[in-house]
Amino acid sequence: MGNLWNTAAAARLLARLKETYDVYAPIRFPGSGCYSDTDTVRYGQPDSFEEIVWDKKSDYSFKETLLPISDTILYFTESDTRLPEPKKPRLIFLRACELNALKRLDEMYLHNGPADSYYQQVRSKAKFILMGCDRSFPSCFCVSMGTNKAQGYDGYAHLSGQELYLEFTDASLLSYTEGLEAPAASQEVAYVTDGQEPVPIPEHLPEDIALNPLWKEYSGRCIGCGRCNFVCPTCTCFTMQDIFYRDNDQAGERRRVWASCQVDGYSDIAGGISFRKDQGERMRFKVLHKVYHYKNRFGYHMCVGCGRCEEVCPEYISYIGCLHKLAETGGEAYE
Repeated sequence: MGNLWNTAAAARLLARLKETYDVYAPIRFPGSGCYSDTDTVRYGQPDSFEEIVWDKKSDYSFKETLLPISDTILYFTESDTRLPEPKKPRLIFLRACELNALKRLDEMYLHNGPADSYYQQVRSKAKFILMGCDRSFPSCFCVSMGTNKAQGYDGYAHLSGQELYLEFTDASLLSYTEGLEAPAASQEVAYVTDGQEPVPIPEHLPEDIALNPLWKEYSGRCIGCGRCNFVCPTCTCFTMQDIFYRDNDQAGERRRVWASCQVDGYSDIAGGISFRKDQGERMRFKVLHKVYHYKNRFGYHMCVGCGRCEEVCPEYISYIGCLHKLAETGGEAYE
């Protein structure tokens, strides 16, 4: 059971939540698109619930709310180091596919060896509100990936006409509604169940799939920009950078910065050796990791079918098209 919040009541609720949390949701950034006079929808801190974008998939995933593109993890001087001030807990509005992506991030950062303390610190204090999906968006194939439904959320939100339906399942969040007038209501969780073109996902592939000529066509098309990795909610690679201040070259900060398996230098090692110089080889590594090798290890696919990589590529390389071609190689596939 939840509540229907009109504009005034919702504003008071949001003000209360912001006293404790940094609230993030997909919002519109006018004029910041890749082309002139276009907008970007990405995660930011809304000033009102009306700013949340419901009718469009965000161009960037929720990942940057937990893992900023560039994040300072410590400051250093000649003789000392200092950690940044602790940040407020986060309250994040996200869709079912992204809540499933959170499971992948947790697997890699918390359970794949020793826990990543930087991620763990932010993740342990974060709360997640599931946004209901009434319909599928272009390039989405979450139904094929089995990520159209989600569990483990702390609340559910759905836009109902001019009112916001909000149901908190977490007791600590529910306490923020005390004393605020909002009619009680009940809604079923809205999930996408149809309206998507089925995408075949490889279940079994030939042992020589790495030698298949299908990867060669990407060698001359991919430019190695890494945009597909940066919009992906499940890519987890990063590198470290030490930044030295101009007024004191013995002081600075260490930053954790996103990395991409598609860019030059990613697979370089000592001796000038690079494992994947060819862009086709990098495409093969990425695709098979997302829909084949990860599942062989953890039991479920890394890809959640959000389709962002499909839309962001400047060379119009189709990830979905690549999956169809994999299915045509003779490997058994399921839909």
